[in-house]
Amino acid sequence: MEGIQGEVHTDGNDCTDPSRYRCSVRKEKSVDQQPGGIHLLGPVELRSTAGDLMELPGAKRRAVLALLALDFGRIVPVMRFFELLWGEQPPAQAKAALQGHVAALRKLLGDSLLTRSPGYQLTGDPDTVDALRFDALTIRAAGLTDDGAAAALLQEALNLWRGPALADLPDTELRDALRERLEESRIQAVTDWAERHLRLGSGSVTILALEQSVRANGLREPTIALLMRCLHQAGRQSDALAVYHRARVRLDDTLGITPGIALQEALADVLRGDSAETRASSTATRHAPDAGPATNEAPFLDHRIPRHTTGFVGRSLESHWLDNECGPARTGGGLAVVVGPAGSGKTATVVRWVRGVAAEFPDGLLFTDLRGFDPAGPGDPTEALGQFLWALGLPETDIPEDGETRAALYHQHTRDRRLLVVLDNVRSARDVTALIPSGTTCATIITSRNTLEDLVVTEGAAILRLDPLPSEDAYAMLAGLLNPDRVDAEPAAAERLIELCDRLPLTLRIAAARLASRPDWTLVDLVEELEDERTRLVALETQGAVSIRTALSLTYRHLPESAAHLFALMTVHPGAEVDLYSAAALLDADTCAARQALGSLAAYHLLTESTPGRYSRHDLIRLYGRELLTARGGDSFRQALSRLLDFYLVATRRAAQHLQPFVERVPPIEFDPRVLPTLVDVRSALNWFRVEEPVVRALVAFATDQGEHDRAWRLAELSNIMYHGAGQLTDRLSCLRAGLRAARLSGSREAIASLEMSTAAALAACGRAAEALPLMAQALARTGPADGNLHIRAVATQALVTAFAGDLETANRLSEQALDLIRSSGLTETAPAAFSNAAALKGMAGDATTALRYAREARARLADHPAATYQLSAMVNEAHALQILQKPVAAEKVWREVLELCRTAGTLQMHAMTESQFGSFLKESGRTEDAAGHWRTAIELYTRIGDHGLVEQLNKKLASIRSAATP
Repeated sequence: MEGIQGEVHTDGNDCTDPSRYRCSVRKEKSVDQQPGGIHLLGPVELRSTAGDLMELPGAKRRAVLALLALDFGRIVPVMRFFELLWGEQPPAQAKAALQGHVAALRKLLGDSLLTRSPGYQLTGDPDTVDALRFDALTIRAAGLTDDGAAAALLQEALNLWRGPALADLPDTELRDALRERLEESRIQAVTDWAERHLRLGSGSVTILALEQSVRANGLREPTIALLMRCLHQAGRQSDALAVYHRARVRLDDTLGITPGIALQEALADVLRGDSAETRASSTATRHAPDAGPATNEAPFLDHRIPRHTTGFVGRSLESHWLDNECGPARTGGGLAVVVGPAGSGKTATVVRWVRGVAAEFPDGLLFTDLRGFDPAGPGDPTEALGQFLWALGLPETDIPEDGETRAALYHQHTRDRRLLVVLDNVRSARDVTALIPSGTTCATIITSRNTLEDLVVTEGAAILRLDPLPSEDAYAMLAGLLNPDRVDAEPAAAERLIELCDRLPLTLRIAAARLASRPDWTLVDLVEELEDERTRLVALETQGAVSIRTALSLTYRHLPESAAHLFALMTVHPGAEVDLYSAAALLDADTCAARQALGSLAAYHLLTESTPGRYSRHDLIRLYGRELLTARGGDSFRQALSRLLDFYLVATRRAAQHLQPFVERVPPIEFDPRVLPTLVDVRSALNWFRVEEPVVRALVAFATDQGEHDRAWRLAELSNIMYHGAGQLTDRLSCLRAGLRAARLSGSREAIASLEMSTAAALAACGRAAEALPLMAQALARTGPADGNLHIRAVATQALVTAFAGDLETANRLSEQALDLIRSSGLTETAPAAFSNAAALKGMAGDATTALRYAREARARLADHPAATYQLSAMVNEAHALQILQKPVAAEKVWREVLELCRTAGTLQMHAMTESQFGSFLKESGRTEDAAGHWRTAIELYTRIGDHGLVEQLNKKLASIRSAATP
């Protein structure tokens, strides 16, 4: 880049504070003598090669420079400048003002600043932009296995920061989004830098930087966990524990959640490190002479411990974990909390392990069931203390009445003993703190449906979550409870039965009991009964009081009000996972309230946080929630489903607008969601849709079944826009078929026509044009000129389907008819698609001149939306037309532009197609090696999409290149 060449250098010193942005520069330079280039990581600056500051008057001019530099090498559309400079309301003279800023910058930047439709482009050496150099250094560091070398590169990258990024630009939403993106990159670099030092054993040098990062945002659990580990490595265990405690309080106060796995593991490591000397001394105590009269007596066993459960299988990993934490030769602290959902077999797992190791605890075993979730109320810890003191040999007359005195006496009598204590079915941490023995050679195991995370903080407990059984263990349990021959005779039915029971030991035992009492039943008979969701919970009951419904109800009654409300409302959510935004929509609340409710449900193991902000659940839990919602009566179910549908309608339309800006508005909705996911561009829209697509598709079918026909077909139609960009053509067809069924049930002629033409287009794209033609003919017959855009779209789609069927002449005639309707009516909603498809058809017919004109017409109509679907397809058609017109240089330029846009936007299908066709262009130009590279990329993309036919075709092309190159 003319006039601003230069490099950033550091002095090689170790920097212990990257969050202060600039750690070290060459000592001979003053603060004003920065390296040449464009500086964005702080106040926006432009410096000459000599490092002299070049004048950039006004925040808006600096903003223009910043946006050009951030999108270095790419064309920045005019509208994006408007968005950064003025937000949503640019002034009438915005274009003239922008041109003035660009002209002034061109005097400083020279030929590096180019005018390129639909905006401007900055070219040259990307290393002259500090933000790009920062990215390059962090990427290089990520690829290194040498922690020392990587830490040095990250150090160099962090030294580029001089303050908050883009600090002096106009205050707009886009500025905030750009700043947030840069700041996220900086935080990640600080984290990576600290992790490298931690592995090198020099984590202490990163503590100050991590502390400042945590002070700035105390909700980033990975950063907090890293700070704890570095403090621990520096020998500051008490400080590490204080960090955890502050984080726990802040997470609870701000988000209503408890610390996640990263913080729990960090805490466990710190606590283990803190007790290393204690563990060594306790080992010696175990082999010391017996202390106290009770240790010379025969071991005792509390009679209240449950008997060993027959048919128990699996849980070997869990048993090994208990060995490490609480066994005779343990390496853990001796206090374990086993948690899990109702019916997961917590007590059975612990009892089985306890009975195997009880003999290794010469002073005996103490067991009590605290009945934490009993409808009659929980057990009394004071009473349990009295029972324990009596079991330890104290006469009843010597056992005091009050709880505090009992606890003190209990701790006195357990100080020098070697006991194993089991506290079963605990509701809260405060119920058991007095029952934990004081002796370092004692071990305590607690079971609960609650996470009891307070015990991690206050007592240093280790937590084991008990998940449902693995499928093979569940199969072995079923075979053991029934008869292996009976189960092996119906393996498919057995596997389905296991899944219908959610692989929970309790439900498997109930199912086996029902089959055992009915010897004439086959497994298929019970499976057929359980397949009916309306009666599944009833079918999983015994004639007594044992049932999964009873177990769940005991948990449900202890939930906070908002969590209990959400638990019932989530019944209408058909997805395997529930996210924060849909939960907020169901609650008609903000994300803070939704987080708190979801966190409570996860704490009681009614949900599992599978990834941050996304929660999964088992079918039986969902069915119990449905019973609760049905019991409320009235309009509860309909309102909950309507809220969820309205949320997805609004969110999907917002996503679709990035791909197809002229998407039809959704009619006024009943429930306007309070919060929506942040979707700022095509990539973020597609990323959101790829995650939520299974929910959307299931919701269309579910809503149709529930009579919400209008919402269902509209959601399917909006999703149709997203599917092509996401590269999910098979799922697209499935969703559209469900939407077409909803449209037909709605009775709306317009709805039926719209879904018929969308489904026909999807069929044709999948190579099923013969099926598509009659469906498309029906759609066209339902519309007429009075239907405006709907009719124009029908004619244009008929042209497309006809072309897929091989009738190019008729397709071109229909395409021209659609364009004539657009011109005569002045309706523009379908114009970009119609002109782009017409360009493709003209190119196929050999009329390259008209094809080029139509392609450019489509692009002009989408000038402010460079990554929209029909902008990209129009560019492909433009490149094809230029090839036919023997303009290879111009064609290659367009090919490369559309490839870059596809990569940036993340449009898999279009990207794959463009890589493939650009490879063919290069092959025709004699550049076979370059062609092979693009074909290989296309193969990777088509493999991700699942289009194995095109993968096979491209592999054949690669093979032909290799064959031709072989002598």
